[in-house]
Amino acid sequence: MAAADDVEMETVNLNTERAGKEELEEEKMREDGEGKDFPRSRKVHRIVSKWMLPEPVRRTYLERANCLPPPLFIISISLAELAVFVYYAVWKPQKQWITLDKGILESPLTYLPEKREEAWRFISYMLVHAGVQHIVGNLFMQLVLGIPLEMVHKGLRVGLVYLAGVLAGSLASSIFDPLKSLVGASGGVYALMGGYFMNVIVNFREMIPAFGIFRLLVIILIIALDMGFALYRRFFVPANGSPVSFAAHIAGGFAGMSIGYTVFSCFDKTLLKDPRFWVAIAAYVICLLFAVFFNVFLSPAN
Repeated sequence: MAAADDVEMETVNLNTERAGKEELEEEKMREDGEGKDFPRSRKVHRIVSKWMLPEPVRRTYLERANCLPPPLFIISISLAELAVFVYYAVWKPQKQWITLDKGILESPLTYLPEKREEAWRFISYMLVHAGVQHIVGNLFMQLVLGIPLEMVHKGLRVGLVYLAGVLAGSLASSIFDPLKSLVGASGGVYALMGGYFMNVIVNFREMIPAFGIFRLLVIILIIALDMGFALYRRFFVPANGSPVSFAAHIAGGFAGMSIGYTVFSCFDKTLLKDPRFWVAIAAYVICLLFAVFFNVFLSPAN
């Protein structure tokens, strides 16, 4: 009992010390002239830093934080996905929006096994979504998670992780579910979640334990709901419907936990000088080359 009390007291003291330290840093930033009235933008950056970065690099971020450039990548890709969905839902209305219908399957953007030679489909499929639930879920996650990530890491790094997940998703689907079509940005969204998830795990003690547990539970809940919907679209569509592969979710998550983790953990470091980044890139390229070989010579869809 005494040992448990000692551990509890140490935890309380650690949290108190951390809170006091953050208050002192905030006060110092005010005195340094970062803004006499400590503008709202600084408060936003402070919240973002707590959610996205481990404690040792937060002050570095806050010292140079700005909204230039703004999070254009995530906003732009979200608007593009929404525009494509509206096009097929309004100008080319479907019989229903929950599962795929013929109009979307005929889109030049959708990944189709029989049209794998049209290489752009391995990326463009992310713009087409299977229904309202599908696009709302993806847009919600990539905006809620992607905008803070892009505020911290900027668009080039976030775009690299996102597109790596998208490409990994279509290539994995072409191997593990080679006869099924593919739509949706879940590969990219799961890459962002995978990279963030790994950072929370690795830096758990430095990313506010209580919030760390909450964040992990939220991520797990969202993944469970989204995977459930993906499995429904894959195995329980009507007889006249078209099942959609869900391998992109898993592959995107793995891309995020490798490339994404490396990218997001190098906030104050030069990415190209980090050997972990090149190891992750090398592994990704090997998987990519195998997927290309499989599609050219071994795929059942040939």
